Amino acid sequence: MFINRLEVPYRTKKPRKKGLTSIMDVGLSTRELEMILNDYSDYVDIAKLGVGIAAVSPNLEEKISLYHKFDIKVYFGGTLFEKFHFQNRLTNLKDILLKYEIDFVEISNGTIDLSLSERKDLISFFTGSDIDVLCEVGSKDKQKTMPPSEWINEIEILLKEGAKYVITEGRNSGTAGLFGPNGELRTDLIDDIIHTIDPANLILEAPTGDSQMFLINLIGSNVNLGNVNPHDILLLEAERVGLRSETFKINS
Repeated sequence: MFINRLEVPYRTKKPRKKGLTSIMDVGLSTRELEMILNDYSDYVDIAKLGVGIAAVSPNLEEKISLYHKFDIKVYFGGTLFEKFHFQNRLTNLKDILLKYEIDFVEISNGTIDLSLSERKDLISFFTGSDIDVLCEVGSKDKQKTMPPSEWINEIEILLKEGAKYVITEGRNSGTAGLFGPNGELRTDLIDDIIHTIDPANLILEAPTGDSQMFLINLIGSNVNLGNVNPHDILLLEAERVGLRSETFKINS
């Protein structure tokens, strides 16, 4: 690589605490995944096995082992957590997470309604079991619109209770949470959140190129981004260091 011949924004290196790229794996084969990681693993920090695919993945152990081989943390999508919770089987879920050496559990309420108090109790339930907790704020329901004050209050409390990061809902379609139902970013909401909460403590779901570039320009090269398509890893890294027209003038 000849990027050192250019003056570009500083990028954190693995193991990162900020500047995270979290990909959304909803069906990569192990062979396809291995080819992607052989080339681009330096740019990936976390992998989410999205929705509930982990429960039906035929080569789950092989896939998790492959991610870990390339120093990438793994977790299951929040929908799977919600399914176990809905069926009162969270002890089973904890056992599964430990068996497969999963790095995080995502506590979300995107599909079922969980009060803030319930989510606080769930953080305590998983804390101390060698599994870090990620909490998601926001709903997958396009018709639910939380005011900024509620987002900020929930994020602050969940971080205080021990969540390693808080994920801001965006869905893999970019049509809920931080996004309006037609895919438009709720820019005023994002401004309000990041002026109160340190973005280093957030993973902002940004499945679309436009949303990724907006957040890079707003927050900087080392913004934590989630729900990234595995096929966009290299393009996103180029965007982070100002090598695309839309982020050309970024300098931090």
